[in-house]
Order: sequence, then structure tokens, then C-alpha cells
Amino acid sequence: MRKVLIANRGEIADRIIRTCRRLNIETVAVYSEADKELPYIKKADQAVCIGKPPAQKSYMNQEAILKAAKQTGADAIHPGYGFLSENAGFVRAVDSLGLTFIGPDAEVVALMGDKIRARETMKQAGVPIVPGSGGAVDVEGAKAVAETIGYPVMLKASAGGGGIGMQLCRNEEQLIKAFASNQARARTYFGDSKMFVEKAVENGRHIEVQIFGDFFGHIVHLYERDCSVQRRHQKVIEESPSPFISEKTRKAITDAAVKAAKFVNYKNAGTVEFIMDEEENFYFLEMNTRLQVEHPVTEMQTGLDLVEWQLMVADGQKLPLQQSDITYKGHSMEFRLYAEDPETFLPSPGRLTAFAFPDIEGVRIDAGYEAGLSVTPYYDPMIAKIIVSGYDREDVLRKAARLFNECDIKGIKTNYPLFAKLVQSGDFYKGQYTTRLLK
Repeated sequence: MRKVLIANRGEIADRIIRTCRRLNIETVAVYSEADKELPYIKKADQAVCIGKPPAQKSYMNQEAILKAAKQTGADAIHPGYGFLSENAGFVRAVDSLGLTFIGPDAEVVALMGDKIRARETMKQAGVPIVPGSGGAVDVEGAKAVAETIGYPVMLKASAGGGGIGMQLCRNEEQLIKAFASNQARARTYFGDSKMFVEKAVENGRHIEVQIFGDFFGHIVHLYERDCSVQRRHQKVIEESPSPFISEKTRKAITDAAVKAAKFVNYKNAGTVEFIMDEEENFYFLEMNTRLQVEHPVTEMQTGLDLVEWQLMVADGQKLPLQQSDITYKGHSMEFRLYAEDPETFLPSPGRLTAFAFPDIEGVRIDAGYEAGLSVTPYYDPMIAKIIVSGYDREDVLRKAARLFNECDIKGIKTNYPLFAKLVQSGDFYKGQYTTRLLK
């Protein structure tokens, strides 16, 4: 592999460029007209404008991205996360051109992208799943399933993701009302209106396990991340190790994740996500067939470069470590810094007049912007990931409190005041939070 086109933007593009440069791999950055001033473009060896600001006309434009790959002589494409990273059609298109897609094969992407098929597959694999419908249901079928398993239930879109197409229903009236609106939303976002029903696990923890597979049948896990701090089903803070689970549960859930990956012959980076109840019973939620936004947490814990592992596997190399060689130490947290109002969570686009952080040992800033640049309304409002590591959770919280009290961000509203509050008091500080911490 000598030249990689990065089919993404911002901080993840910057992150991939840094690893490729260290490995002497050339990079091609693509960008929309709205992103022409972002830092990652200047850091790549080549850069190609692929369209107008709306994502459908740029970062979701398969034809433009593939054309850029051919014109620049790229031999591989890294999708990052979001956009086309879990699009099986895009994977097939990359393959058809004789290029390397840095991720799993199209069949697995398609399988795990269909939540109904994924549930059934995990059931066959012997991985615990949440009680619910055996397949797609209409509104009458949904009512029947809910009556059997009991309310509250989660109504979900089979092709859903990122919290889109999910609705908590506490009674039949809410279920009936939510069904039509959820179907319409799923059809708009995913082109697939199939619905299914699961038992709602309230006061739960969202635990995910980082897995990796190669072309030689080797599968390993890189331990868990606790992603329970969410708002509207979108992750806000992730940490590892989870302050909630026991060592016995840690082994059980990581074993289950490896079992899931082996069953589908998984290759490259992926994440198996679980919901866990108050008794530490866990159930499969989904498998993300890509690198996760929160992968730096695992990198800081293990000392490994997950992008480098992705490139190695895609290049046909064996995983560099066996399971017994993979260890973690200390504690790490990632805070997703969003351009949004910390009270209403509404987006807050605009120009960053100041964007600086104190120099603190164990703090890593993966930023997609810098002072003087504008955050546009066209894409996800995350402007940086703040990763804090220390010898234990208390050490991390102490560093984070100092960081959020001393950072200098002006020009737009962001959610850092929320972080400043969370890391110094309340259930998050005590490690006793659930997915209901933020409404």
C-alpha cells in the first residue's frame, strides 16, 4: 500500500494522515467547498475538491470520491467513520475498481447494517440478544410483541444508526403513535422502513468492545469502553475501563464480542456494542463495521495505533499481537467537543475566535478546527475530541477538571461547560451513571 485516499474530513482525516506519514504512505485528502480551509487539507500530500457543501453532493458522492482516487493514483481508500464507512455498495464499488477498502468486506457490512439480520445472526452465534421480535413487524405485530415481552419497549429501524429511528414506548398508545413517524424517518434517512421491537433496558449501561480480525482467521479484542453518557442516543463521553463492570463480566463480554466476530469471519477494525442491566446481564445491540469515533480511548489504554493496525490488515498482514500480548493500563476518557448550546444541545455554527487548551500531561487533542476557522452547519457539530489519560479514574477527573476550567474557546457556544460540571460532581464523578444521565 503506497497511497491512501481518505474519504472523510476533519479530525479523523487528520488522524489518518498522521499515521500514514509515519509509515511513509502517501495520502490524498478530499474536501467539500465548505471545508477548503480545514487543517487536514494542507497536511495531506494531495487534496481534491469533490463538491458542494451538502454531504450528498460531496462526502456521500461515491462517484466523485472514486474519480478522485483514480485521478490521483490512490490504491486504497480509508472511509473513516460516518458518511460511506458502513455503506456496502461503496465497498463493492471500491473493490470493483481493484482498490483496497480499509475495513471489512461488503457482505459483513451489509449483514451488520441490517439490525434484524444482525440480531438473528448473533442469536445463531450464541451471543445474548435483547428479547424482541424475530423479524420485521407492522404496527399490529409490534403491538403483539410488546404485549408478550412487556412495556417499556424500544421501537427501532432495521437500517438505523446514530439514534435515528429509535423510540422508547411505555404503552400501546405511544407505540402506535411512534410507528408511522419512525417508519417515515427511516425511509428518508436509510431508504428502508422496516421496523422491529426490543425490550427496553432502562437504567442500563452501554458497553462496547473493540475487536480486530485479519485475513488469517485471527480475532482479538482490545477491551471495553463505557459509552453510557449519551444525549438523544448520541455518545458524549466514553471511558475505559468501565467503572461499573466486574472482572468476571469483563471477561464474559469480551469473550462474547470475539465469538460474534469469529462467527461472521470479521476482518479489520470493528466494535461490538452491548446494553447491560443493573445486574450486569448484557445483550447484543449492534456491530459497527468501522473505526469508532472513540477509538483514541483504546489507543491510550493499550499504547497501540488502531489506524496502523487497519492499514496492516488491509495490506494482507497478520495482526501484530496475540490476545495474551494485549494489555491495558491506567484509565482514559474521551470528551466529544460539540459546537452546540450546552443547555439546549442545538447546533451553534460560527467562527472560532479562540481555540486553545492548556498543556497537561496525558491530554491528547484530536481537533478538526483551529482558531480563526468557521464551523459550518452542514455536518456533524463535533469540532474536537479531548482524550484524557491517567493512572486511575480519579487522576483523569482531576486533569479534566483543570483542562475544562483553563481552556479558551470563544466565538461559538460549545458543550465544554457541561463537561466542567460533570467531572467535578454528581453521578458521573462517582461512576454511578447510566444512559439516562443526560436527557
